[in-house]
Amino acid sequence: MAAVNPLSNPKGVKLSCELCHSPAYIQCPDCKVTYYCDVDHQQADWTSIHEKICQLLIPVRTAVLFLTSAEERVHSAEQLLQRKKHLIDLTTKEAHRLLYEGRHVDVIPAATHALSFSIDVHGLTSVELVPVYLILAEANIGLGNLTQAEEYLTHAYWTVLKSVDCSNLTRSKLHRNLGLLYSAKGEFEESLRHLSNDIYFASTVSGPADISTAGGYFHMANVFFRQNKMDIADSLYSEITDIWYTHLNRLVDVQIRSSMRSGPVWFDDRDQEGLDENQEAEALQILSAIYDMREQAAKKEPAEIAKVLHALAMLHYLRLDFKLARELGRKLLQLIQQLPKDDKSDSMMLFIESTERKMSAKMSAKQNPFP
Repeated sequence: MAAVNPLSNPKGVKLSCELCHSPAYIQCPDCKVTYYCDVDHQQADWTSIHEKICQLLIPVRTAVLFLTSAEERVHSAEQLLQRKKHLIDLTTKEAHRLLYEGRHVDVIPAATHALSFSIDVHGLTSVELVPVYLILAEANIGLGNLTQAEEYLTHAYWTVLKSVDCSNLTRSKLHRNLGLLYSAKGEFEESLRHLSNDIYFASTVSGPADISTAGGYFHMANVFFRQNKMDIADSLYSEITDIWYTHLNRLVDVQIRSSMRSGPVWFDDRDQEGLDENQEAEALQILSAIYDMREQAAKKEPAEIAKVLHALAMLHYLRLDFKLARELGRKLLQLIQQLPKDDKSDSMMLFIESTERKMSAKMSAKQNPFP
């Protein structure tokens, strides 16, 4: 982190903290356009997002020199708008990534920046603010700050209610967060109602068996698990695994067949129809949790464990983490031997063989970097 730079404010200039809007006494010595009330908030912002956007803030927060022509002013305004939109995109993606990693404390500064720039660009009543409200709400739920989370969700709810062009995916995410809030409060029936709405709205976009519905099913299963309704929870965990398994298997199948046709494997290529960062993070969170639950169950079901293990291995394969994919593949191989032979075991064997080939080729490339 950059060193502390105490302020000596010019008379009459009031500066506020980037995170809490209290009077600021510290300036970032690198960008010199960001201010904090104390060292703790400076450190929190740096750890979360400021290191990544420090230099990007300078042209956004520095006064523009006098422009003589209307054309110059229009160009300058458009440039400023594009820079702010880039910052919205960058800070929102980073907040999402931190959220899926469970780093709820670090989410807050990144999402706070995203909200601030979104308000500046789109206005206070725009539906564009809703995704950021939802990130802030989920982070606060994770931290146990339910009152603060409810406040963000209230803003999101009324914004959606008054909007005429809100997408069903946004409505889905709103109900998912409301479901999480009520689950955290122990109000399970209300939680299930909102999670049902989440699945409904997601289904209208992509169908009930799409990965966009899997998160709603997952949180619903967790609610039933907390209510000790294990049969329902188990059925939902199986449904979630099937959804992700089918999706990942299709993507991996495309890559395996493509590599078999085209010969040499290029390790920096990703399938054009692959997963984005948020989908990867969500899949990792959900499938890891289901795998741990299956492994710790008193009565183990090898077929269910094998399927979720295969899904996890395929996920790491698509993330180009072939080492971990191979480790999981070898665990999978041991499980396959306990299962009756069928089409799924053939698919698993094809995947394991492909992963071994990828690792062998990768190790060979490291040992012989020059053809």
